[in-house]
Amino acid sequence: MKALLITYLLCVTFLLNAQTEVVQLGELPEEVYETSGLIVYNENLITHNDSGNAAELYEIDTLSLSVTRTVLISNAENVDWEDIDQDEDYIYIADFGNTLGTRQNLKIYRVAKTAYDASDAVTAEEIGFVYEDQTDFTDNGFSDWDAEALFVLDEQLIILTKQWQSNNTVAYSLAKTPGNHIAQRLDEYAINGLVTGATYNTQSQVLYIIGYNSLLRAFINRVENPTTTTIFSGSKGRLNTDIGFAQIEGITYTGANSYFISSERFSDAERGITLPSLLFSVTTNDTIPNEPEPEPEPDGDDPFVLFRQFDSHELRYHLNPDRPVLGWAIFDSSGRRVLFEDKNITEIAPIDISALHPAIYYFNLSLAGETIALPFAVD
Repeated sequence: MKALLITYLLCVTFLLNAQTEVVQLGELPEEVYETSGLIVYNENLITHNDSGNAAELYEIDTLSLSVTRTVLISNAENVDWEDIDQDEDYIYIADFGNTLGTRQNLKIYRVAKTAYDASDAVTAEEIGFVYEDQTDFTDNGFSDWDAEALFVLDEQLIILTKQWQSNNTVAYSLAKTPGNHIAQRLDEYAINGLVTGATYNTQSQVLYIIGYNSLLRAFINRVENPTTTTIFSGSKGRLNTDIGFAQIEGITYTGANSYFISSERFSDAERGITLPSLLFSVTTNDTIPNEPEPEPEPDGDDPFVLFRQFDSHELRYHLNPDRPVLGWAIFDSSGRRVLFEDKNITEIAPIDISALHPAIYYFNLSLAGETIALPFAVD
């Protein structure tokens, strides 16, 4: 199932231009129809519901779209859970929904991953906070002090506000440690919409922000190279997507260019509108900011080496020249042969894999009396 999950995550091309595509995977189960945040941990998709629901995390099978595990946060209350993120040691659950701007008990729950792995009922530590520049907690209707987006950036938690009046968002920085803190204002982005989720991709160093406008038209914005002192100073803009009308709430990355997005069920009886809770799979074409790895030198102790240069569509391998090759084949994760050459190979040549879709594959090399197999990824 894990190999199939990886395949699903990589199966769509989501570009920054007119060719942008989004794939709808299906409706989420009834247990999470108010999904409000996403992470992938231990290759499991994890979500939660928002205000007034149980203080629980749900693991979702991305193939069957069913709940496979529920974990109770036994000492927590879901006042208004709006997002979730993680670092190496902890899961962070954002209880800071604040539509009217009146709450004075904003907090983020911190759950140790060791506890999460060991039990279906865990306790959490609390990271309480106030915004450094909020002085008025009067109920004046929909406010600019609401927030629904959280992401981890280095040793800080970053909060993005959902501003009902200005349609902007402000970034605040907060310590990861339990206790009471003051969230420090960083900078502002005139995003022209209501921000509902965010994820910072540590591999591509790109921040993705999701939300919708007053007509419930979904959007995805991209911000390059945020730092703990300034989130929005890098190149930024809105992607040309085709999600359409959806109350998208959660986003998480699963690789350098692969993401999940979830939407909450929306119903307007007066207008006769009902939008289901959905899961989307998307990919991007961001460049990973690393130098290309050099071609590996052959190792006398390991005569078979499979490699591909950065951003190349050619698969190469090195083999001890004294060993005759009878043929090779490439299989997908279901075991289907997608490419092959079944004749004696006297000269090793690059293999064109440009026709392969993003997924995990297995390269099989047939030798006299032996078959060697190694996995590789196309992204």
